[in-house]
Amino acid sequence: MSEQEKPLLIKRYASRRLYNTETSDYVTLEDIASFIRDGREVQIIDLKSGDDLTRQYLLQIIAEHESRGENVLPVNVLNDLVRSYMLPGGGVMPQFLQSSFEMLRENQSKMMENMSAMNPMSQMPGFDAMQAQQQAFLKAMTGGLSGGWSGPDKDDDAKSEPKEDLEDIKKQLAELQQKLSKLN
Repeated sequence: MSEQEKPLLIKRYASRRLYNTETSDYVTLEDIASFIRDGREVQIIDLKSGDDLTRQYLLQIIAEHESRGENVLPVNVLNDLVRSYMLPGGGVMPQFLQSSFEMLRENQSKMMENMSAMNPMSQMPGFDAMQAQQQAFLKAMTGGLSGGWSGPDKDDDAKSEPKEDLEDIKKQLAELQQKLSKLN
C-alpha cells in the first residue's frame, strides 16, 4: 500500500491535542479538513485507550462548517439522519448515503470525460493543462466531496507541458493579435 493510500494517523493525547504522526507536529480540525479535501484519508486514534475517534472528529468538522453558514446539508436531510438513529439497526440510511456519494463521484468523472469529448477545443495545444486546472477548481468547489476522485486518468506529462506547445500557443496568440489589430 503506497503512502498516499494509507490513512494519515492522527493521535489524540489526553490534553485533547491532535498529533500528526507523519510530520510530528500538532494539528487542528481545520488542518484535518484540509488533508481530507486534498483526498487524504485520516484515522484519529485516542493514544491512551486506542479507541478510533475518526467519526467523532469528522462529524465535528462538518458541524463547525455548518455553524459558520457553509450549509451543505439541508435541514430535511439532517432530520432524516436523526430519524435513522431512532430505527433499529440504523435503517437503510448509511447504505443509501454511501451509494449516493459513490454515484456522485462516478457522475462527476463521466461529466468531465463527456465535456472533453464534446469540446472542439480539446484539439488545441495546452488543452490538457487547462482541463487539469478545471478539475482542480471543481475539486476545490466541491470541498473534496469527491474523495479520491481526480477525473479521468491523465499521465504526468499533462502536468508538465512541453515547451514546444507553449511556444506554439504564444505564436498563435501573436498571430491572432496581429489579425485583430488589422481589423481595428
